[in-house]
Amino acid sequence: MTEQNGGRRVVTNIALSLDGRYAAPDDPRDMGWVMPYAVTDVARDHLTGLWEPATTALLGRVNAEGFLGFWPAVIGTEGADPRDEAFARWLVDTEKVVLSATLGEAPWQRTSIVDKPAPDVVTDLRATEGGDILVPSSASVIKALLAADLVDRLAFTVFPVFLGGGPRLFGDGLPAGQWALARQTAGEHGTLALVYDRIR
Repeated sequence: MTEQNGGRRVVTNIALSLDGRYAAPDDPRDMGWVMPYAVTDVARDHLTGLWEPATTALLGRVNAEGFLGFWPAVIGTEGADPRDEAFARWLVDTEKVVLSATLGEAPWQRTSIVDKPAPDVVTDLRATEGGDILVPSSASVIKALLAADLVDRLAFTVFPVFLGGGPRLFGDGLPAGQWALARQTAGEHGTLALVYDRIR
């Protein structure tokens, strides 16, 4: 049986290579290896299923700058996939909390800048009303929440490529625990979407 720690559910999502990396070794910001697979039906439907129940996006600064520099421009773009446009609208319209020690004020609408550890921020957010708290692709935030055992739903897409180096999401020292497979989908180009719920 899966249960939450009380309050709102914390859902994390990230793309991983088949050898367990979330970024290439030479340029962590280069997401070119993701793009052929991120536009598959499996990846788009996977993301849709995660953001629809969420009312808050929790992001690290670097990820926020990347996401909020890219996604709003998708809205109204001719030929855009409706699922991409829907996610972009959600990201613009939803409450966003960005973790940063360097940003003074938010350059984006409906955004709060918080200079606190991710587990403390999640504890504060769980005490408020709302839907899921979604952490989309912010590896540093996801790692901190996994280390604190605060992730209720762990979602990721696995893309069939070896990066041969680069940072891993799952390092040594994570709290021992069990997870239940909530959803699995395989699709074109060997893309695999997995969703696990924490068993508490």
